[in-house]
Amino acid sequence: MSRRNKPPQEKNKILAGILAFFLGGFGIHKFYLGKPGSAFFYIFIFFMTSRFFPVSFILGWIDAIRLFTMSEEAFNKKYNKFLLEDDMYESRPVRRNERPMRREERRTERSPNRPTRRSISRSNPFKKSGQKKYKEFDLAGAIEDYNRALEISPGDHEIHYELACAYSLLEQKERSFYHLSQSVSKGMKQSERILTEDNLAFLRIQPEFEDFRKNGYNIINLPPEVREEVVQSIREEDIKDDVLLAQLNKLAELRKKGLLTENEFQLERKKLMRR
Repeated sequence: MSRRNKPPQEKNKILAGILAFFLGGFGIHKFYLGKPGSAFFYIFIFFMTSRFFPVSFILGWIDAIRLFTMSEEAFNKKYNKFLLEDDMYESRPVRRNERPMRREERRTERSPNRPTRRSISRSNPFKKSGQKKYKEFDLAGAIEDYNRALEISPGDHEIHYELACAYSLLEQKERSFYHLSQSVSKGMKQSERILTEDNLAFLRIQPEFEDFRKNGYNIINLPPEVREEVVQSIREEDIKDDVLLAQLNKLAELRKKGLLTENEFQLERKKLMRR
């Protein structure tokens, strides 16, 4: 096989995070992730600041935290895009004497009247902004945007799944159960992700989770008392969320006016999120 036709190498999120933590100051993780331009920038920063303290190592540690907290799906979307494209066709049975389809032919095979997944994503800006905030660990902002995205695309199982992850990180199990159930019922096929997703770890240790899993991740099949607890909690959290979002928006406005520094804003935001 020639070098030109050699398939791209799949990147590993954990390995990238380890490289960023220990060797990030030299941009090694950027070379590994196929970002040589960023890697040379890290090397430049290292030599410029090595006389005092190599700032590039701090940037590497920040990258390591971002990589470790990033979901597998988000990592693959950014660094393993070829996997997502291949997954769309790997389940398609290949007939005898049928040659593999080229990328150009795959595009023409799609119906011109059927909107593609990319065009649907572009038509819902709140989903994109929610994903950006989610990656930056701005969970309150991500949840707000995701809920607005559901008003545009109520049947989008990805939005429900990422909401479930966000609520799990905030240790709000009732809402996490609800949105995970919605994600599965609306077409999420890779249910094995639920058992390995780092951001759903809190949900998996809950006593109700095993029954939830056995019942096909269907909240309707949970015991009545548990189901009622979920519904009641969601009603109560709606009120709390409105207050929390109002407080967060007020903090953001104070920061914008220069009445709060960035450090003061982050400190106050963390205090609100812990309540």
